[in-house]
Amino acid sequence: MSSVPVVDIQHLSKFFNPAQPPALENIHTVIPKGQIVGVAGPDGAGKTTLIRLIAGLLLPTQGKILVSGYDTVEDPETIHNLIGYMPQKFGLYEDLTVMQNLVLYANLRGVKGQERQATFEKLLDFTALKPFVNRLSGALSGGMKQKLGLACALIQKPTLLLLDEPSVGVDPISRRELWKMVQGLLEEDISVIWSTAYLDEAERCDSVLLLNQGKLLYSGPPKELTQSVEGRTFKISHIESSRRLVLIEALNHPQVIDGVIQGSDIRIVTRQPTETTLADTLHQKNPGLQIESIPPRFEDAFIDILGGGPGGRSELAEKMPVFKDKSEAIVEAKGLTKKFGSFTAANHITFRIQSGEIFGLLGPNGAGKSTTFKMMCGLLKPTSGEAFVEGYNLQTASSQARSRIGYMAQKFSLYGNLSVRQNLEFFSGIYNLKGGQQHKAIQDMIEIFGFQPYLYESAETLPLGFKQRLALSCAVMHRPEVLFLDEPTSGVDPITRREFWNHINGLVEKGVTVMVTTHFMDEAEYCDRIGLVYRSQMIELGTPDELKALAKSEQNPSPTLEDAFIFLIERYDAEQNHARTA
Repeated sequence: MSSVPVVDIQHLSKFFNPAQPPALENIHTVIPKGQIVGVAGPDGAGKTTLIRLIAGLLLPTQGKILVSGYDTVEDPETIHNLIGYMPQKFGLYEDLTVMQNLVLYANLRGVKGQERQATFEKLLDFTALKPFVNRLSGALSGGMKQKLGLACALIQKPTLLLLDEPSVGVDPISRRELWKMVQGLLEEDISVIWSTAYLDEAERCDSVLLLNQGKLLYSGPPKELTQSVEGRTFKISHIESSRRLVLIEALNHPQVIDGVIQGSDIRIVTRQPTETTLADTLHQKNPGLQIESIPPRFEDAFIDILGGGPGGRSELAEKMPVFKDKSEAIVEAKGLTKKFGSFTAANHITFRIQSGEIFGLLGPNGAGKSTTFKMMCGLLKPTSGEAFVEGYNLQTASSQARSRIGYMAQKFSLYGNLSVRQNLEFFSGIYNLKGGQQHKAIQDMIEIFGFQPYLYESAETLPLGFKQRLALSCAVMHRPEVLFLDEPTSGVDPITRREFWNHINGLVEKGVTVMVTTHFMDEAEYCDRIGLVYRSQMIELGTPDELKALAKSEQNPSPTLEDAFIFLIERYDAEQNHARTA
């Protein structure tokens, strides 16, 4: 193997605005050949900027980058022939078919004749897209879009493959398939740089670059960073009261720097390798709970090196009224069915959500969960069946039902050409807030979510984390009793995700009922119950722990929720195949 590294970054800085802090500051590191190198960090850390600089799409302000010994400034054309690049946003043409996109990229790369046909065959087999060559790329599921993007990046075999958050919005099955495909590329002598908001992906990489506010905090194997929190990670179990309240209390303890819910348990990271004072505090209200040491993971070390999570306070929840607990179901689906021509997108979906419950609607891309979600919000008329919110039928009493709902859409649903303030004013008006009430609601959202520096910026140009904060603020301004969240934290970093769930947990403790969809399984652990939708049907319903118990085996005695998700999907397919052949 050549001693020349695949990427050599020398004292790199990048300024976009001299009056603003640098996007990247004095980055100095070497990326060896033959590895998958993860680039991780919070929103705005500089991940995309670094990848675009390596690709030669941006010029450094200071320092330089060598790719296989070639300078990105002096030899950009040579570097463009050495790399494959898959951008963060879907970079293909949605009105072209799968094959037409491949042909376009082959033409751009100069891949012709027999080499072209052999390459197409290989890539279609590699991505399992052969049955879909005539489908418009805009009609593909999220996972299939990412596979097509990967295929186009590999049209000409690269020395270095750059993947900018390729798995955002992709379900766990597609994410696992994508990861296996990329690992297979190492055998073809292709090095990979993979930026990601998913820290379990970063943990699988051979090495990782951890960025924050443009600075390189760590470069090396994930295991070495993980060892820095050895002896400081604990599990709280046997919780008799609300696990959300116990999490909030733990996060407010001075010894705790991070904490998340995992089913019926809570995982925490402490400043020192001891939990004694925390145990004394928590036992006052929960004498039966247990605290035990557990192995650390990369995400624990990530939060630690960034100085800890956002704590447990939710100013949003503090300003919300208390909704009385009700014995009857607040949200209910009865036999919801939606057909588009001969295609059934949702088939007799039935469930009930109790007052103050977090209900997760999970499923692979294209399973029917977004269709179900839209019917529950009154945005899509069912072919048959009924949806109710607080007893109001969303078809016959839609205005009464919708006035009780806060809705945060899967894709950024606000007006990109309006400023932050204009969006707040517009949506508060839609929810019929007027005068002093409207002014107070807007001011509350500005203070709670820190919008002051961005008030007159276009919503489209906001950093992703602030886009999501703005979408959430517009969904809760009218103080709804029911909150529908469609992938609310897709693509955001773990710090921002924790901030969101602080708000959601706090709102639920005030009696708000929440229905949420997510592809992030650690996030689904916060749900009280989960409905798993697959092939247009609800195939399983239960608590996170109940679903994980179904996936237990001798080979995997402690399955994660992601393991359970994949197990239940594969079990359903096996049962259906058996039924067809019986």
